[in-house]
Amino acid sequence: LPLSAAMEGEGERAAAPAAPAPAAAAAAEVSNPRCYFDVSIGGEMEGRIVMDLYASVVPRTAENFRALCTGERGVSAATGTRLHYKGSSFHRIIKGFMVQGGDITAGDGTGGESIYGLNFEDENFVLKHERKGMLSMANSGPNTNGSQFFITTTRTPHLDGKHVVFGRVVKGMGVVRAMEHVCAGEADLPTDDIVIVDCGELPEGSTEGVANFFKDGDMYPDWPIDLDEKPADVLWWINAVDSAKSFGNENFKKHDYKAALRKYRKAMRYLDICWEKEEIDQENSSALRKTKSIILTNSSACKLKLGDVEGALLDADFALRETEGNAKAFFRQGQMCISVKKLKMCICAT
Repeated sequence: LPLSAAMEGEGERAAAPAAPAPAAAAAAEVSNPRCYFDVSIGGEMEGRIVMDLYASVVPRTAENFRALCTGERGVSAATGTRLHYKGSSFHRIIKGFMVQGGDITAGDGTGGESIYGLNFEDENFVLKHERKGMLSMANSGPNTNGSQFFITTTRTPHLDGKHVVFGRVVKGMGVVRAMEHVCAGEADLPTDDIVIVDCGELPEGSTEGVANFFKDGDMYPDWPIDLDEKPADVLWWINAVDSAKSFGNENFKKHDYKAALRKYRKAMRYLDICWEKEEIDQENSSALRKTKSIILTNSSACKLKLGDVEGALLDADFALRETEGNAKAFFRQGQMCISVKKLKMCICAT
């Protein structure tokens, strides 16, 4: 089911989102359902997306999505389709616009089925595509809503009045960004499978499950954007960097190089926030540059173990740019050069 609207005017504004419409404000005052997707990319778990549904504004649309998350309706009496998002994929990725999924019948954007039948009506267009992370129904024209939906990655006002907005992402926008950056081929189909491994509804008052998602004791969310509070103290952020790096080192020792690489990437995300803190001094700045070089060197080692020689060489190169005399980075660079038979290049570079 293709999106019916054109994609012009997709640029994201840096300004704060507009104030919600009165109906949207009313939705925020009631207890709306909260659902989640646990998503894998290329067969590797990526993380959790948590979504609020605006049941007080679009109750039928929100209920359709909620029930498809829980799978509580079983199978369709008419078609025998399993009415559940679990195991379905995101079949359409357009960077700078949206990610689309929910085709529970065909899996390629040509199918789908709602809990009310094959299709149901457009409930209303009160809510707008006013920010990134909005949940909206995909359709093939008026009153053709099924199970397909999309998540915006920017403001998309040109879709207002054509697609029913029914919720928004409250945690896990970093996971959505990771999905958005998967390479797409013909018909915007991602080259790596993006699968909803698990999904459901979160009980009111329960934890969101974003922190410690991998059940390894790491209590910092994978993405800083998912923090409930963002401390101003740069030392807090430095501790978060060190924590992620330590988890990465432990995974490396266990030869779990994919998990180690995930932690090193996480450490880099938290490290990037450190530079934004006003109280950062020269001593902390120098220490952070050294830490960044170490993380990149370790990341390089992981990529080499996983067979990504070019990625390993790139990380080693960046590590050398951060600090002079990083012997381990030179060593990693030498390993990579040998792997790709570029000894002459290495000799010339020295």
